[in-house]
Amino acid sequence: MNTSERPIRPRRSLLFVPGLRPDRFPKALDSGADMVCVDLEDAVALDRKAEARALTLPLFRNPTHSHVEQLVRINSLRTINGLKDIQAIMESDMPPPALMIPKVKSAEEIQLLEELLSGPYKHIRFHIIIETNQGLKRVHEIAQASLRVDSLILGAVDMSADLRCSKTWEALLYTRSRMVHAAASAGIDLLDVPYLNLEDEAGLRQEATASASLGFTGKAAIHPKQLDIIHEAFSPSEAMIARARKIIEAFNKNPDGLLVVEGELIELPVIRSMYRILAVAERISRKSN
Repeated sequence: MNTSERPIRPRRSLLFVPGLRPDRFPKALDSGADMVCVDLEDAVALDRKAEARALTLPLFRNPTHSHVEQLVRINSLRTINGLKDIQAIMESDMPPPALMIPKVKSAEEIQLLEELLSGPYKHIRFHIIIETNQGLKRVHEIAQASLRVDSLILGAVDMSADLRCSKTWEALLYTRSRMVHAAASAGIDLLDVPYLNLEDEAGLRQEATASASLGFTGKAAIHPKQLDIIHEAFSPSEAMIARARKIIEAFNKNPDGLLVVEGELIELPVIRSMYRILAVAERISRKSN
């Protein structure tokens, strides 16, 4: 058995910071979120894109909080602002470690970006938002377009508009299920859309729990107050952590042979899920200490 080449990190939660508010970035890094994304797309008006770009890129010159995955959401690669974002990143003396790429409709978009960001930029990871009918149709190809793709993210607002359906759980169940299939096939993470009602904690808990049960590995948030509920839904129990440690220990002793633990045949997808559980367990341990 060989695990995927993609790195495994805890991705239970994703917190957005507007590109025009760099002062919120350090606070977001201290919030406890697993991922923090500075947004140059939806959070920035068209006439302020250049300003947001100039404020955002310097944030990565002096890296801190290495345990928090840090991203920049660029504009669509099919727009002039998306191309300007990429140009600015390539001209930066310290580019961001990861990009969130919106409105992706094909694997070719990701492959083109991989070519552009080669050489000194080959360390930059990709997180892809699926929010169009065409993107959903090709989601399996998109998920496997590059080994630099670490996650898919559901963009429910644009997706529901494109599909001519409501944003309810029932209406988007097929969308979520198709994305679960694609992410699992590629061995990458999958994050659900933010829950927009900050006062409805019960609704957030219900949706996060349902997403976790379906196969999502995390959920985006619009405010730090949502993080505890999200983490509760996407964190393993003590029993799950103990089992993961036992399986990984057995795998490390015999990585190339038939692996049976407590009478159960363990195959590669289970191994990767066990590593993911331990990554989350390590993050939980770091926070408690």
